[in-house]
Amino acid sequence: MTMRRAAAAAAAESTAAAAAATLVPPWLEPLLATQFFSACPDHADAARSECNMFCLDCRPSPPAFCFYCRSDIHPGHRVIQIRRSSYHDVVRVAEVEKALDIGGVQTYVINSARVLFLNERPQPRGGGAAAAGKAASSTHYCEICARALLDPFRFCSLGCKLVRIKRNGDASFTPTEASASGSGSGGGDGDDNKAEGGKVTGGSGERIPQREETRVGADTARATRSLPNSRRRKGVPHRAPFFAS
Repeated sequence: MTMRRAAAAAAAESTAAAAAATLVPPWLEPLLATQFFSACPDHADAARSECNMFCLDCRPSPPAFCFYCRSDIHPGHRVIQIRRSSYHDVVRVAEVEKALDIGGVQTYVINSARVLFLNERPQPRGGGAAAAGKAASSTHYCEICARALLDPFRFCSLGCKLVRIKRNGDASFTPTEASASGSGSGGGDGDDNKAEGGKVTGGSGERIPQREETRVGADTARATRSLPNSRRRKGVPHRAPFFAS
């Protein structure tokens, strides 16, 4: 009896794995496991030597490469660029939506470009007032890691959606005409969401908090309005009236 149960469980796992293989492109798992933003060993002295590119066509999937390696080794290939927001890797929706069904994954708008996170992000430790308030006010959570979401999406990242497919097979990364022409259907639009209130960067540089940008802009405007007295133009001088005694 025990052997039958074990055989049935093994058969179910094999079936789930086979189903997941048809729902997940072969380059996705290597993409999620790749370490980005190291210096390219072949172009270390160049200006754009960060390894933040990934090829979708090469098999086996190569490690991350830089801007110069793309033109040398991957001409004509489908290549995506990885960016960073709050020290986490993101990819623009426009670069992957034709090769991947991103339905159900929460998207954010950063610098007028819609992006999504590659992998699950660590949950805030200890919470804090801001994090606790955000989680308490949210009614939508990632089905895998329970991260609070801004809109009625199912997952916080591509990695969490992959976990769900492997477990249940009730989602898919296989693009359809609707998902390729649309963008991130499956709950909420996400066009007005800001990713952690910061700027996305094309390299490994730190993001600039919006409060700093606001403060700098206010200081500049204040300096423009408050000119020194020495630079102000005086009116036409008038002589005091003369009275004879």
